[in-house]
Amino acid sequence: MSRSTPPKASFVEVDHEYAGQRLDNFLLRHLKGVPRTLIYRIIRKGEVRINKGRARQTTRLQQGDIIRIPPLRQSQQIQDSTDHTRYQFLSESILFEDEALMAIDKPSGMAVHGGSGIKVGIIEALRMLRPELKYLELVHRLDRETSGCLLLAKKSAALRRLHEDFKHNSLQNARVDKRYLALVRGRWKYGQRRVVKNLNTEARRGGERHVVVDQQGSYASSIFSPRKTGDVASLVEVKLLTGRTHQVRVHAQSENHPLAGDQRYGDPEFNRKMKTMGLKRLFLHAHELAIIHPLSGQRLQISAALPPELCALLEKLEMDS
Repeated sequence: MSRSTPPKASFVEVDHEYAGQRLDNFLLRHLKGVPRTLIYRIIRKGEVRINKGRARQTTRLQQGDIIRIPPLRQSQQIQDSTDHTRYQFLSESILFEDEALMAIDKPSGMAVHGGSGIKVGIIEALRMLRPELKYLELVHRLDRETSGCLLLAKKSAALRRLHEDFKHNSLQNARVDKRYLALVRGRWKYGQRRVVKNLNTEARRGGERHVVVDQQGSYASSIFSPRKTGDVASLVEVKLLTGRTHQVRVHAQSENHPLAGDQRYGDPEFNRKMKTMGLKRLFLHAHELAIIHPLSGQRLQISAALPPELCALLEKLEMDS
């Protein structure tokens, strides 16, 4: 009886479309159906090599890199049996698409990518829905409970350019304009107000991320402008000049105006009152995003209407325009 030939490692050369991508994201796309935990395990154990050397999951790939991928037994793989129709609604949420970019109106409650306890996020779902797309990556992120404009890149060159624009955005170099609508506790009395408070985005509370204002933290700047004000709550527009984790939520809290429905940084009593009025989520919506198109150089503005459940709450509140 002849013995079966043991499976061999495979070798993949990185082409220009994947230059600059993280190793873990490349493998998640290349090894469709393989659990995320297994991919991180084979990287950690050194079974994945780049140009014969060990690499970290965060290693950025370069064109021409040779990646060694270890053989995976069939029992280690999970065939993708996800019902694609479950995520078909995302196709109807596309706000803009061309050869380089895609923008969608992200729903509240869905994470932008899979992770601990989350099998499928926005990016994984869109890759399943659009298998013909060779490249699709997140340009930026939104919190799980935040809805609204989310931008994705369909070309690596577009992703690299936009990452630079997002990273170096400022009032003096305004290549990105991100605006959110948020409902905050109480009457906003400041008028337009710029909040500049450094944030420690690595802080933890109870083992979970809990961002705090900290002079030793990362620079963070937001501009709050009232849209409607009332004694119970006010609707404000927030223009972000930086993109720190939980920035809107923590800056609002630091001004004594926590967001409605915010279970992490909010006011429990205010949240309970908003819940009795029908609010079942965080009231934070990315309603406008303007960028310089990375290929054409033209200004592109994308907007997402306030979801019906948030509009319904506003109609119940007594606020002045």
